Amino acid sequence: MTPKWRELADKLAEHIRNGEYAPGDRLPYIRDLVQAGEGSKSTVHAAYKALEAEGLVISSRGHGTVVRPLAPLKRLGTERYDKAKWRDSDEVAFIADRVASGRAHRRGDQTQTVNLVAAPPAVASAHGLPIGAPVYARARLVKEDGRPTHTLTSYYRPEHVEGTPLVDPSPGPAGRGGGFRVLYDAGYEIDRMKEELFARASTPEETKLLMLPSGEPVVELHRTTCTADGTVVEFAIGVHAASRFTWSYDFKVPDSAQNEGDTQ
Repeated sequence: MTPKWRELADKLAEHIRNGEYAPGDRLPYIRDLVQAGEGSKSTVHAAYKALEAEGLVISSRGHGTVVRPLAPLKRLGTERYDKAKWRDSDEVAFIADRVASGRAHRRGDQTQTVNLVAAPPAVASAHGLPIGAPVYARARLVKEDGRPTHTLTSYYRPEHVEGTPLVDPSPGPAGRGGGFRVLYDAGYEIDRMKEELFARASTPEETKLLMLPSGEPVVELHRTTCTADGTVVEFAIGVHAASRFTWSYDFKVPDSAQNEGDTQ
C-alpha cells in the first residue's frame, strides 16, 4: 500500500509538471493542505520533503516551499573573463553570466565585506606567502531575485590593492569593470587563469547562507589569476549551489604536438 505522503507527493509533482504550479510559484502552506483534508501535518511535511529531495521544489525559512526554477544560470567558463567585457565596458564576470542566461541583474545583487586577514594555507600557497601573512579577503555574496546563488572570496596581497576600490566594502562590483579592471588600472593586467572545481557536501553555515535544500551539494571553485610574468594577483574561492548553475566551456582544443613541431 502506497503511503499517504507518497500519494500526496505524486499528486503535487503532477501539478508541477503540468504547469499548474509554475517555476517560482509557492506551494500551499502545510496548514492549508491539512485544512483541505490532504493529510496530517506530518504527512504533508513528508510529501514536501520528498519533492525537495527529488529536486522539484526548494524550501527556506521565510519563503516557504516554491517550485524550483527550471533553467539554472549559465556559468560561463573562459568567455566570462574576456578582457573586452571588463576592460572596455562594465560587464563584470557575474553580470556576463546573467547576460548569457538572458537574466536581469542589479547592482545590489552583489554584496561584500572586505577585511585584512591571516592567510590560510591554500591562500598562502597560491600567493607564495607564509601561512598567516596578512592578505585582503574580499568576500561577496551574489543573489538573483533576492535568493543567493553563490559566494566568492578573493584574496589579494596588500601591496597590490591598498588604496584601490578593491578594499572598499561598499555593495556591488568594485567600480566599472569590477576587480579585474581595478587590477588593470593598478598596473596588473591579468593574462592567465587556472580554475579547479570539485563537488562536496555543504556545511551547515553554507546551507543557511545559500538557503539550500537539505542535502544539496555545492560546487567549490578555486581560481588563481596571474599576470603575464606569472605574478599571482588574486586567489579566489567560490561556493556555488549545485542546482543553480550549469557550467559552460567553449575553447579551442590545444595540440601540443603541433606546437612542438613549430618550434623545431
